Amino acid sequence: MPSHLSADHPAAQPPPRGSVDALISQTRRLRGDVDAVRRDAPADGSDPQGRWQRALCDLAMHQLNDLDEHLAQLRDGPAPGPTPVPVPIGDEAPPVAGAVPTAPGHGSPEAPDSLLSRVGSAEWNLLTDEAKWSGELYQILGRDLATPPLTLDELPSLVLDEDRSRLTAMVTDCLIDAKPIDGEFRIVRPGGRVRTVHMMGEPVLAADGSTASMWAVLRDVSELRRSQRTVSETRDSLERGRHIAQTEHRLAVELQEAVLPPWRGSLRFPRQGPQTLDLSARYLPSSTSELIGGDWYDALEMPNGETLLSVGDLTGNGVTVASGMAMLIGALRGMAMAGAEPGQLMTWLNELLDASVQPALGSAVCCRYRPETRTLVWAQAGHPAPLLFRNGTGRVLSPPDGVLLGATSGATYGQAEQPLEPGDLLLLHTDGLIPGRSGTAAVNHLLDLAPRFGEARAAQDCVRTVVEEFGEAAREDDACVLVVRLAT
Repeated sequence: MPSHLSADHPAAQPPPRGSVDALISQTRRLRGDVDAVRRDAPADGSDPQGRWQRALCDLAMHQLNDLDEHLAQLRDGPAPGPTPVPVPIGDEAPPVAGAVPTAPGHGSPEAPDSLLSRVGSAEWNLLTDEAKWSGELYQILGRDLATPPLTLDELPSLVLDEDRSRLTAMVTDCLIDAKPIDGEFRIVRPGGRVRTVHMMGEPVLAADGSTASMWAVLRDVSELRRSQRTVSETRDSLERGRHIAQTEHRLAVELQEAVLPPWRGSLRFPRQGPQTLDLSARYLPSSTSELIGGDWYDALEMPNGETLLSVGDLTGNGVTVASGMAMLIGALRGMAMAGAEPGQLMTWLNELLDASVQPALGSAVCCRYRPETRTLVWAQAGHPAPLLFRNGTGRVLSPPDGVLLGATSGATYGQAEQPLEPGDLLLLHTDGLIPGRSGTAAVNHLLDLAPRFGEARAAQDCVRTVVEEFGEAAREDDACVLVVRLAT
C-alpha cells in the first residue's frame, strides 16, 4: 500500500480525475464481493470458523470503506466544514511518562510496519480463563512472543489511562449483555510509544445462554487516524487561509474604493470656467488574482484653479499595498496643496517610501495643468509617459529624468512642460493596461486608437474605447487609465 502523503509534502500535481474514478469503481466492486462473502458466513454464531470469517469480512469492509472515502476526498478535494476525527495518537506521539524502554530480545515482535502486522486476533475463554493470541496481535501490542497472552483482566494494563474505562465498558457490555464490540482505544507499547487500536469482537454463548468466551479482531489504525488528522488539519488550514484571503480582499477593496475618486462617467471641475477639463478614469483588476494591486489614479482641483493629475503603481498586492497606495495619494495631495511642483513632489514621495517601515517600490506620473496658459507641467518616476492625442494622431511626451520611487535614496527628478491646445486629449496609464504587451508595443497599440479618440465626444467615450479594446482580455496585473480632454 502506498504511504499517505503528508501535508508538508503534497503532490505537485493532482492525479487525473479519470484514474481516481477507476480506483473508486474497483474499490466498490471489491467491497461488493467482500460483502457477498460476509453474507454467506453463518450468522447464528454456531460455527467458530464462520464467526472468524465474518469478523474478518467486517474488518475488510471497514478498510474498503476507508479507502473509498479517501479516494473520494482525493478526487473532490477537501470538503467544507469540520469532520470528526478520533483522538488517537500515532507513531509520532511522544513516549508516555514513566514508561520503561525495553530492548527487543529473541522472539520480540517488530514494530507494526506492514499490513499483516496490523491485524491480529484473540479469544478469551471465560470457563478456563485461557487466552489465545495470534502472532500479529503480539506485534500490535508490542508483547514478546515468549510471554503468555494477557487475560481480559490484565489487558487494561496496556491501555492508556484515560482510555481504560472505554475498554472496560466495551468488554463488560459484550460479556454481560452479549453486545458486539466495535470501538477504539490507545495502548502504550514498550518504550512508551502510543498506538491506536480498533477492536471488533463478539461473545460466544454456551448452551445455557451464558457467555463462554469472547472472540476479537484488533487492528492497528494509528497510521489511518494520523492520515485522517492530517487531512482534517490541512482542510482546516485551507479554510482559515481562504477566510483570511477573503477578509483581506474585502478590506483592500473597501480601502481602494475609499481612496480612488468615485467617478461615474466624466468629471468636470467647475472653477475652471470655459477652460474646464473633461476627465474619466477606470481601474481594471487582474483576472488571475483576487488580490487588489497597487495601481491608482487621482485628479484634484487646486484652490488656484490648477488641476493635479496623477497615476501610479505600487508593487505588490493586498491590504498592505492598498494602505501604501492610500498613503501616497494623501501625501501627494497634501504636498501639492502646499504648492510643490511635480518634480519636487516626486523627490518627496521617493523620500517617503525610502523611510517607510515596509520598503516598497513604486512608479508614478504627476502633472499640474495650468488653465491660464494651457500648460501641462509634469514629472515621472520610472513610469510610462503620458500620451498626447491631437488632430487624429498621437505621440508620446518626452519624459524628464526620474527613477522608480523607493529605488535609491536622495534621487532627484526632472520636470517638463507641454503646451496644450483646445481639443487635445491626454492619456495617462499604468503598466499592464494591454495584456501580453508592454513597453513600445503597448504604447503603439494605444496610439493606434487615435482615430477613434478623435471621433469621441467626451473623455468617458475614450475610456470606454480603451476598456472595449483591452478590458475583456485576461490580464496578469491590474491597471489604471485616466483620460483628460481639454474643452474646445
